[in-house]
Amino acid sequence: MKIALIGYGKMGKAIEEIALQRGHTIGLKIDIDSISQFTKENLSKCDVAIEFTSPHTALQNIITCLESGTPVVCGSTGWLEQWDVAKKKCEEKNGSLLYSSNYSIGVNIFFELNKKLASLMNQQTSYEISTEEIHHTQKKDAPSGTAITLAEQIMANVDRKHQWVNNESAKADDLTIISKRIDPAPGTHIVKYHSAIDDIEIIHTAHNRTGFATGAVLAAEFLKGKKGIYSMKDVLGL
Repeated sequence: MKIALIGYGKMGKAIEEIALQRGHTIGLKIDIDSISQFTKENLSKCDVAIEFTSPHTALQNIITCLESGTPVVCGSTGWLEQWDVAKKKCEEKNGSLLYSSNYSIGVNIFFELNKKLASLMNQQTSYEISTEEIHHTQKKDAPSGTAITLAEQIMANVDRKHQWVNNESAKADDLTIISKRIDPAPGTHIVKYHSAIDDIEIIHTAHNRTGFATGAVLAAEFLKGKKGIYSMKDVLGL
């Protein structure tokens, strides 16, 4: 499979390493120095694109891929207020789009644990709920897309939480997300239920970028030859 890498920073390089190990080739590498190569003609020569850039460029990058007829796996976070635009473009072009806030297999299993724990704790009103995420200082968005996914899952299952806030809050219906930026942390997410009697916590700690990169390549392999909009739940059968 020939892959276009849209974004060739640390994550792009980690994806390249895994892709080559799995027998794929890299047909296109786009970063700030090679933006002139980011054309529909070049994209059309690739089987799939993997996009990891920034909140400010993700949507246009997705649109360019869809207009070239190239399936696109997107891992950029912080742009989902524009999700409907990407979805509409994918449908108009009969294209292929796979988005996840996190491509790690472990994190996606963590998501399922989070939903189950939240449903179990819905009636346990003596517990206060909070979340925390720790990333490296180059992380462009806060809270992380993974932290927002965790918060939205909790709110969908816990009736007393109505909105997340990216700070400490004394309001009973707020769900606190604390964001910390500490090098060289590749990513830690903590969900905590606290009461006067005890605490319950679930934690996912990434040791490096390999898990994220492997999941992105698995997603690209899954997406090749398909039409429509997918997520890592589809890739992993969760």
